[in-house]
This record gives sequence, structure tokens and C-alpha cells, in this order.
Amino acid sequence: MQVALQEAEKGWGLTTPNPMVGAVIAKGDQELARGYHKKAGCPHAEINCMDALPPGTDLTGATLYVTLEPCTTTGRTPPCCEAIIQRGIKRVVIGCLDENPSHKGVAEGRLRAAGIEVVTGVLEEECHRLNEHFFWWITRKRPWVILKLGLSLDGKIALPDGSSRWVTGELSRKRAHRLRQLCDMIMVGGQTARRDNPQLTVRDPADWPIQPIPVVWTSQPLPSNLYLTLATDRPVVEAQPSTPEAWDTFLSIWGAEDKVVLLIEGGGELAANALSCGIVNQIQFFLAPKIIGGRDSVPAVGGIAPPTLDASIHLSNPRLEFLGEDLLYTAYPDNCK
Repeated sequence: MQVALQEAEKGWGLTTPNPMVGAVIAKGDQELARGYHKKAGCPHAEINCMDALPPGTDLTGATLYVTLEPCTTTGRTPPCCEAIIQRGIKRVVIGCLDENPSHKGVAEGRLRAAGIEVVTGVLEEECHRLNEHFFWWITRKRPWVILKLGLSLDGKIALPDGSSRWVTGELSRKRAHRLRQLCDMIMVGGQTARRDNPQLTVRDPADWPIQPIPVVWTSQPLPSNLYLTLATDRPVVEAQPSTPEAWDTFLSIWGAEDKVVLLIEGGGELAANALSCGIVNQIQFFLAPKIIGGRDSVPAVGGIAPPTLDASIHLSNPRLEFLGEDLLYTAYPDNCK
């Protein structure tokens, strides 16, 4: 299953609005084939894996390992469940079940009915986490919202004049750029857009095929000389949802357009509003070993202070990872609805 997860991650940012899935066929300790889902509309991981088998391979005693429950309905591709049955595989190990109500648990039942041994829940947490954004979107038809910030240890993202290059180190910036690959939309505040003139593109690799839609959280028209307004192939979206109801409408509209992930990259007032309105699913804070100081430096999260500490936003399931000298803190706000 570890190998299947590695295969699945090859589809990072390329499969939307489908999940990332990897598969491996093995007999004992011998790997026979592997495959992954490369792009929506293309064959799924299980099919690619079975097609990679050498001609005439004897599947007696073989096991198919797949990170996500095989599909059972016909969409742009035929159902993988039936293909598995037809190929004569007699044991299937599934990482996690599909949260899609139309699929969840169905393949498990069909495979068992066909006389196939089925094992579920192997590396379930890792398999689920890989597609947590997809599960949120498929069940709620709203994008999964990630708030990403690069900040100093004392919670600052810029000097008073807006200077912010670079608060974090090179490894953090590379990881943040990889995060852009996953996202369908990238949002920044109007002040950030005017001050930094960001491109909001995936530039590594240079030939990345799917560029996110740029969104600026503003009520004022943007200057015509911004990078964003010059990108005619990616018309910039200008919007400023500021209440839970307005955010719900905004996210529902884009969810219906098959936009699965919205990345919020700052600034402080946008971060504060998104958090207080309860629309942030996950935070990824890149903490640099720096103390910027200054009461007039720009805080990572602005807005109005809560009346009590009990009213602050609690974070669950934190994960920590060092990126060079920086620390990546990932967690989930409890107030997300």
C-alpha cells in the first residue's frame, strides 16, 4: 500500500475533479505491476495497473492493492470494479472507502459477491488524507479551503512597508509552490495584489498544464497593469465575500464548476475574515526562525481580537514537519462548517 500511495501522488494536481489513486498488483513479495490515475477522463489506476501486467501473467494468488475503493459506476470511463472481477483477481486490499455517497461501500460488496477476498482500512489515514479535499467537495459541492501563510515566529508576515521577501526559506517556498499545483483557485487580498503584484501561477515545472484561477478579495477595481489583469487566458476574479452566507454562496458557485481546492495566500485581513467565517478547512503555516518585531509590522491574521481566549479558534490534528530551518504547521480549524 505504501507503493500504491507513492503511485497515487504522481497524479498530484493533475486529476481534478477526480481523486488521486494508485494501485499495485503483487504475488507474495513479488510486484507484478503498478499504475496510477493520470488525468480526469483517462483510465483509472486499477486499469492502468492491470494493463501494465506482462502478457499471460498468472494471477493465481495475486493481490491488488489500491488506495481508494474502486468505482462501480460508468462515467467517462467504465467501472473498475467489473474490470477487476473479469481479470480474475481473487484478493483486493483497499486503503480507504470512497466518501462519494454513490460509491461508498458498493465495490466492497460487489467484489465479495464475486468471490473475491476484500480487506479494507490498510493505511487508511494516509489514504484518506491524500484525498481529503476531494471527499469534502464530492459530499458538499464546495471547494476545500486551505489557508497558507509564511510568517515569522512572532506572527508577522511583512514589515510596515509591506516588504515580505523572503520571510521563509527556499524549501518552504518550494513546498508552498507544490501546494499551488493542487489548487484550482488562488485567492489573495486586494492590498496584497496591489502591493506585491503576484502572478499566482505554477512556475515549477515551467510546463505545468493546469493553472489556477486567480481571485482577488477586494471591492475596488484592480489597476490594469497588474500581472493578473494581463493574463488574458486566466481572467482574474474579483470578489469580497465577508459573511458566512456570502462565503457559502461564493464557494457553492465554484464548487458547481468542479473547483475542488481554493488556496488562500493572504493577507492578514482576508485570513482573519475567512477564519472567523468558518470556511477554512486546513491551515498550513510556514514558520521561519525569525523575530521581526514591531507593533506596526503586518500580522499574519488581522481583524478584531476575540472577547475572550475561549472564543479563539481551536486547531485539531496538528502535524509538524521541518523544511530546512523552517517549521510547517498543518492543522484543521474546529469552527469549519
